[in-house]
Amino acid sequence: MVLSLTPGIAVVFLVILVALVLFATEPVPIDITAIGIMVALMVLEPWTRVSPAEGVSGFASSATITVLAMFILSYGVQRTGVVQILGRKIAAFTKDDETRQLGATIGVVGSISGFINNTAAVAILMPMVTDLAHEGNTSPSKLLLPLSYASMFGGTLTLIGTSTNILASDLAARLGEQNPAAFGDLHAFSMFEFTSLGVLVSIVGTAYLMTLGRWLTPARIPPEDDLTEEFELEEYLTEVVVRGDSPLVGRTVGDALADIDFDVDLVQLVRGGQSFAEPLGPKEIQADDIFAVRTDRDTLLDLIDAEGLALVPNVDVTEEELETANEERNLVEVVVAPRSSLMGKTLATANFRERYDATVLALRRGPEFIRKRMDHAELQVGDTLLVYATPDSISRLNVNRDFIVAQEVERPDYRESKIPLAVGIVAAVVALAALDVLPIMVSALAGALVMVVTGVLEPPEVYDAVEWEVIFLLAGVIPLGIAMEETGAANLIADLLVLSADFFPPIAVLGLFYVVTAVLTNIVSNNASVVLMIPVAAEAAVQLDANAFAFVLAVTFAASTAFMTPVGYQTNLFVYGPGGYKFTDYVRVGAPLQILFAITTTLGIAAIWGVTP
Repeated sequence: MVLSLTPGIAVVFLVILVALVLFATEPVPIDITAIGIMVALMVLEPWTRVSPAEGVSGFASSATITVLAMFILSYGVQRTGVVQILGRKIAAFTKDDETRQLGATIGVVGSISGFINNTAAVAILMPMVTDLAHEGNTSPSKLLLPLSYASMFGGTLTLIGTSTNILASDLAARLGEQNPAAFGDLHAFSMFEFTSLGVLVSIVGTAYLMTLGRWLTPARIPPEDDLTEEFELEEYLTEVVVRGDSPLVGRTVGDALADIDFDVDLVQLVRGGQSFAEPLGPKEIQADDIFAVRTDRDTLLDLIDAEGLALVPNVDVTEEELETANEERNLVEVVVAPRSSLMGKTLATANFRERYDATVLALRRGPEFIRKRMDHAELQVGDTLLVYATPDSISRLNVNRDFIVAQEVERPDYRESKIPLAVGIVAAVVALAALDVLPIMVSALAGALVMVVTGVLEPPEVYDAVEWEVIFLLAGVIPLGIAMEETGAANLIADLLVLSADFFPPIAVLGLFYVVTAVLTNIVSNNASVVLMIPVAAEAAVQLDANAFAFVLAVTFAASTAFMTPVGYQTNLFVYGPGGYKFTDYVRVGAPLQILFAITTTLGIAAIWGVTP
């Protein structure tokens, strides 16, 4: 019997609708939206039935604490440099064979993502994969999208592979405890409870990416050795010489640039056979100084006429010339990371040049290039900056959570001597949880503590390791699930979806839940999708007299594998700029994989756990 639409359900639906719009459009960061949801539910307690204690319960949730501890464990492994060492060995094996490169990329990230956070795995491995492509004369686009996809299905191998699994486990346990009569078969997931299904979808996903997916994945970025060619800067980089009668002579570079109303960047100064780069501001301009400049042709002509400059003939400013002329400077690609504090800011307002002693030569947003007025372009997640900077500046960018440097950067402070210890700690955490010696939350917290005590991590690094935005997101959306249960909103949605059982068998309804969750996850946060859909799936299973665990697992896997949009999963945004992808590339490559996974997951659950008791 379908429930009536009570005022409480109507209020919860309104909160959900507003939340979905905000999650999809992101006028504010998603963690701020999540906190807004939490506050709204408490303020509207007479209708939502979420008390203040329940409203903030997400901060004390075992899922939130476990995810926090896993961030610390993942970072401890990262600080040892073991993944970079593995990358070098892979490069030696794959050489210029694209099939080997693709297979190694999928195999490595898929395996690692089962035991460290999959978003961290992609952030760590992306520089290795980009270098692998350049060294092997392969388009990075052919490897980066598979890197993202493989990290997602790799995350389904274990409970700790992704925050989605941990959150789903916590929600399932809470439902089972609150209503054992209806949800008696729901419980917290064990470490390897769904590994068999994870292995199945990983095999299917790997086979797809190595065959049809490989053919569908476009080569958006040409396999160029020269980054200036890759960013198509041939017409935007050139050299000019300062004439003796130039009004710039005797002025500092900083003062001259402040008075010049042209879109131009001074990349390098050559004086008397010696090259100088940032900081150029204090240097006094002299006659016969040669500047490498970044500007377009029309602006260059205006600049030459107005400022007494002359074009240096027959000069091509390439990556090799820039790095040879100034051996202390390198060209690198830098990606604006998800939840970066630079989102919505410009290079000018962020003081990028002054803060990092670096020059941005071009900006790539998906397949599009921005080379004019870059200082005034608002930065977006996934934007790729072509940066000319010193190794020290590149190292600072590499350790900054706002960026991902898309090429391998040597870090002298890797704690390679701690590799056995870090790997051993993670293995112990997994073993203790798998053998039910300790709950996963306790073993993960203990492992994080041991990493600090043994020197794998320094105490201040613990706070840097945690992606606090994810923690606040989890804490904010968990009360939404409580409101859906308390008001009957979950039951009402379940009633509507169960109507399909009049036309389809239970296994088809199970598949429908996978599809609905997958579509939702491709639009909004994966964790928000789990919170919304798990109570509904559990209620639907009860009404169908079906296996609630099977329905919850379908939702969990669907929320962990969002292939069809750049915004569906963080890892898709990581590779959007470096791969030069279009939005439609995710649909073209991801939609067949999403359909394949819907079929595989549904049949796999039915075969392993059964749809009905």
